[in-house]
Amino acid sequence: MTPDRQRIPVRTTLLAALAAGLIAACSQGGSDGGKKLAAVELNPGTTCSLDGMLLADYPGPKAQIFYGDRPEPDFFCDTVEMFSIYLKPEQVRPVKAIFVQDMGKADWNQPRDSWIDAKTAWYVIGSSRTGSMGPTIASFAQQADARTFAETYGGKVLAFDAVTPDMAVLDGGVLHDSKM
Repeated sequence: MTPDRQRIPVRTTLLAALAAGLIAACSQGGSDGGKKLAAVELNPGTTCSLDGMLLADYPGPKAQIFYGDRPEPDFFCDTVEMFSIYLKPEQVRPVKAIFVQDMGKADWNQPRDSWIDAKTAWYVIGSSRTGSMGPTIASFAQQADARTFAETYGGKVLAFDAVTPDMAVLDGGVLHDSKM
């Protein structure tokens, strides 16, 4: 037998073992072992993944996205930023989880903790309350809290899937500011 013919079965065996390992990993829920992801708490040095702003320095709801290729989340100092990134057509990174803060529980001016699954949250678009980047999208765990907020500060209550890219523009209203 020639050396090339002896290597073929070894390569085949190695490829089969690799494939079996990948199948086993997928059936266990991937790299997180099937465990449900939890939001990461903010600390005074937590910065926004887009612009480096310190999240603790600004009011309004924050967000975080866990991507499939990284164990730590990307943080956003505003929910508008999160939606802007998530809803972009060119966003192709696999998303494992998205968390936002429940403003029905968190202090608007210094939001801490109160993380909820962004996809099950309720949002108020177009309120008079502002976040770190100006007009923001307020997030709530309970639809009733979102309705109460909208009655007080204006805006429209929407589910996660109803938020569209044109609602998550990162201009902070500057494009419509006639005072400049």
